[in-house]
Amino acid sequence: MNDGRNMGGKPKARALPGMASSPAQANASAQGTLHEDEPPAYWRAQEMLLIQQIIGLIGKGLQVENILHEMLHLLSEMLGLNRGRIVLWDAESGLFKIRYSYGLTAAEKARGLYQAGEGITGRALAHEQLIIVQDIDQEPDFLFRAVDRSTLPQEPVAFLVIPIRVERRTVGVLGCHRIRNRSRPFSDDITILRICATLAGQVLELNEILDRKTRALEAHNQMLARALETHSARYGIIGTAPALLKALAELELVASANANVLLLGESGTGKEVFARALHLASPRRDRPFIKVNCAAIPESLFESELFGYERGAFTGASEARAGWFEQAGNGTILLDEIGELPLAMQTKLLRTLQEGTVTRLGGKKEIKVDARLVAATNRNLEREVAAGRFREDLYYRINVIPIRLPTLAERRDDIPALAMHFVSRFNEANQRNVNLTADAMARLREHPWPGNIRQLSNFIERLVLLADKPSLTGSDLAPFLSAMAHVSSQSAQEDAVLRGAATGRGGPAFRPYLRAGSHSAEDLRRALAQSGGNKSRAAQSLGLTARQFAYRWEKAERDGEEGAHGAK
Repeated sequence: MNDGRNMGGKPKARALPGMASSPAQANASAQGTLHEDEPPAYWRAQEMLLIQQIIGLIGKGLQVENILHEMLHLLSEMLGLNRGRIVLWDAESGLFKIRYSYGLTAAEKARGLYQAGEGITGRALAHEQLIIVQDIDQEPDFLFRAVDRSTLPQEPVAFLVIPIRVERRTVGVLGCHRIRNRSRPFSDDITILRICATLAGQVLELNEILDRKTRALEAHNQMLARALETHSARYGIIGTAPALLKALAELELVASANANVLLLGESGTGKEVFARALHLASPRRDRPFIKVNCAAIPESLFESELFGYERGAFTGASEARAGWFEQAGNGTILLDEIGELPLAMQTKLLRTLQEGTVTRLGGKKEIKVDARLVAATNRNLEREVAAGRFREDLYYRINVIPIRLPTLAERRDDIPALAMHFVSRFNEANQRNVNLTADAMARLREHPWPGNIRQLSNFIERLVLLADKPSLTGSDLAPFLSAMAHVSSQSAQEDAVLRGAATGRGGPAFRPYLRAGSHSAEDLRRALAQSGGNKSRAAQSLGLTARQFAYRWEKAERDGEEGAHGAK
């Protein structure tokens, strides 16, 4: 029932048929003695005033509860459409329930729960259509669930229910009671209810959009907060995953010692970052940090790069140069991909680690060095030792303190913070303003990332550079992720073809690393002749890397020269 309250200082609306603005009027209405016969112009004015009031409320701010409650209030007070209710989906109960109402008690509102297809309200929801019940007493499907019949006027009561749509889907209904026998036509009430249902749908849609944007901004702010927290983390290592924290704890535990450290982990897990962190946490932090990628140095240059050379040591050596060990000078040297070191260099490195000295190429005196060694590899060095590709004594020398770095798959909770860090970095570097929504972060978190942090960084950089809008959702990321997966698959297939060409059959999932004498000089010459003098192709045909082939070729030529000299 309506309580007849005044509306925000406006003149109180007149009591209409079916509306109880006082106990006396309620009794009169129940007896059917209160009847008013107003001209059409009066109702038009009431309708225009109602719409004006609702739009004015919307213009003041998107307060959904206030707007919809006042809408139902105005329908009752101005047009006599009583006990209005808006029924919406309730995720908690799994039913449709009365969310907003006017003229219903709290108990009546709480009883208003419906399944789709249940009663008149449920039928309107299921069929998404307007339903008019001329007389609720004559309608067997009318449930009297929310409002008991005894509380309604004794005269015939109609019930009107109309769908509310948001983005072309029905999300609920607007329903109300009406005294059937009135001078005001049903069609006029249906028209005004359609308008109100449309306005309610627009309010709910705007609220839904605002909620989505608010959640996205909140998630973005949380990501920024986490990025700021992790940005100030020691050594610049981002993340709080248990596996990462375990590795960091081990790093800090041994930082003050001088023992050699071996960083183990897949490619792209951040071994260089950890090595620098170890250096920064150590007493050597103010001394040089030298990083050497052993996989990027040609075999013939290893010795001169690591240990330096004297003037005249070889053609072009116009002046002496200190090697990386000397340049590290009481600091830290990182030998990344140490598993790529040739056996000959492994022997010389072992001597340097044992004696703490280096001898420059072409030099005769030993130079004292005091650089702490941090080695890193993505290979299984124990297996390399067993296969004879890595010296056992060198392995034990560098494997004093092994620290295993976790893969990105082992620290998925860190992916959002890492992604935000890379987004901020590449936005700043490229003068862009790209952001990722919460569902985009969820999509990144579920991706396998076989290339680990390096792959994530490259992906975010590509995303920032190619994004055509400022805020990217999970669906926006899908084409980029698919393209990346296609490239990875294609690379894997090409690698398989190369391995098949090298072995002549389906081989293992890696290129075998063979002993230095695995191929005779005749094998090398034959492969070189068949490939038209192209050493890279010759190496592929024999299942070797270009560097392995070059090493064997130079060795074969030296052996040939020594044999010819001995014959003389």
